[in-house]
Amino acid sequence: MEQLLHYVWKHKLFPLKPLLTAEGESIEIIDPGQANYNAGPDFFNAKIKIGGVVWVGNIEIHQQSSEWERHGHHLDSNYDSVILHVASEIDASVRRSDGETIPQLELHCPGYLSDNYRQLIEADRYPACYRLIPALPKLLLHSWLSRLQTERFEQKTDKIMQLLGRHRKDWEHVFFIILARNFGFGTNSDAFEFWAETIPLLAVNKHRDSLFQIEAFFFGQAGLLQEVPADEYTDRLMKEYTYLSHKFGLRPSANSRWKLLRMRPDNFPHVRIAQLASFYYRSQGLLSALMEAQSLKSLRDMLRCGTSEYWLTHYVFGEASPPHPKTLSNQTIDLLVINTVIPFLYAYGKYKTDNILIQRANGLLEEMRPENNFIVRIWKECGLEAAHAGDSQALIQLKKNYCDIKKCLYCRIGYEYLKKPQCGGQ
Repeated sequence: MEQLLHYVWKHKLFPLKPLLTAEGESIEIIDPGQANYNAGPDFFNAKIKIGGVVWVGNIEIHQQSSEWERHGHHLDSNYDSVILHVASEIDASVRRSDGETIPQLELHCPGYLSDNYRQLIEADRYPACYRLIPALPKLLLHSWLSRLQTERFEQKTDKIMQLLGRHRKDWEHVFFIILARNFGFGTNSDAFEFWAETIPLLAVNKHRDSLFQIEAFFFGQAGLLQEVPADEYTDRLMKEYTYLSHKFGLRPSANSRWKLLRMRPDNFPHVRIAQLASFYYRSQGLLSALMEAQSLKSLRDMLRCGTSEYWLTHYVFGEASPPHPKTLSNQTIDLLVINTVIPFLYAYGKYKTDNILIQRANGLLEEMRPENNFIVRIWKECGLEAAHAGDSQALIQLKKNYCDIKKCLYCRIGYEYLKKPQCGGQ
C-alpha cells in the first residue's frame, strides 16, 4: 500500500543493510524531506547521498515504478526536481520531462508494520488501538491532545473565514450563523445554518426593539408559520411576516429540513428558534461584549436566555402543553461557549494577529469541564481521560478526523502502535 510506503520513508524505517539504487549505487538518506499533502512530489527538500554525491530535491513514491509514467509524471516539469524515485516494485525506468533517467530505490514495508497496520484498519472496535493506550507515556498523550486541540481550532477558524468571505467580513452575521448552527445540536445543525443564512439581519435590526417582530422574521424564514393547527398567536405572526416579507422581499426556507422525530421536546426547532429570537432581542452588540469578557461566568451569563410568553405553554405552534419555562440548561450554555464563543475568540485572534485573544480561547477551554458524550466516555474506558474541555475537543477531533477515516498513519498513537513488532492481534 502506497500510504504505508510513505510512512516507512517519512520515519526512516529502512532495513538494517546498505541501501542501493536499482543500478547498485550506495544511498544514504540524510533527510527524508517534508511530506507534501497537495499536488506535486510526495516529499519536498530531501537530502540524500548517492554514490558519494549529495543531492537536494524532491522524492516521489509509488507501489510500482511503472506508475510514474501512468500518472504522466514523465511529461510534467513539476516532477523534474525529483532526485529519487522510491517503489516497492521496480518494473520500469523513470525519466524527467527532458528524458533524463532518475535513480530508483526499491523499498519494502517491514512485515510487522504491515501486520500492525492491517490490525488497525480491519479492527471492528473503536478505537482500534485501545490495548496500547494504558502503556503510553502521559507526556506523549498530553502533547498529542494539545496538538489536536489546536488542529480543531484551526479547522473551525477555516469554517469561520469561509463564511466571512461569503458575507463581506460581517463578523456579527457570521457569529449569528455559527451560533444558530450550534443551536441545532447535531440533528438540526445543517437546517439551522441554512436558515440563519437566509435571515436578513440588517432588516431585523430595524425592528430589534420588538421581540414579536423578531419572532415573525425568524419563524417566517424558517417556514414554520404555515403549520396547522394554528391559533391566534400564530395568525398574528403570519400576518406580521407577510407584511415584513413584502417590505424586505423575503422568501422562507423549506420547512422540510427540520427534524422532530425521536427528539426531546426541549430540542424542537420551534423552541430553539424562540430562544434565539429572545437572545437576539436583548443582545445588541453581543459579539463585542463576548470578545471582551474576562471570565467564564460573564460569558455564561450573557448566553442565558428564555423565550416569549407563548412558548411557556407550547413546544410547537397551535398545541398547548403544561407550563414549562424553556430556558437553556447550564450544560447547553457550556456547549455554546465551547463550540461558538471560544472558536470565535480564537478565529478573531488569528484574524487580528492578537495572541492575547488566542491564549484566552485556550485558557477558557482548559478552565471548563470536559464534555460528557459517548466519544469522551469511550476514550475514558480505554484509559485516556479528558481533564478539561480542551481535551474533550481534542478527542472529538481524534475520532472524526483520524479514527473514523482510518488515518492511523498520521496519528501519534497510531505511530506508537505501528512501530512495535510485538503488537498482538485485536
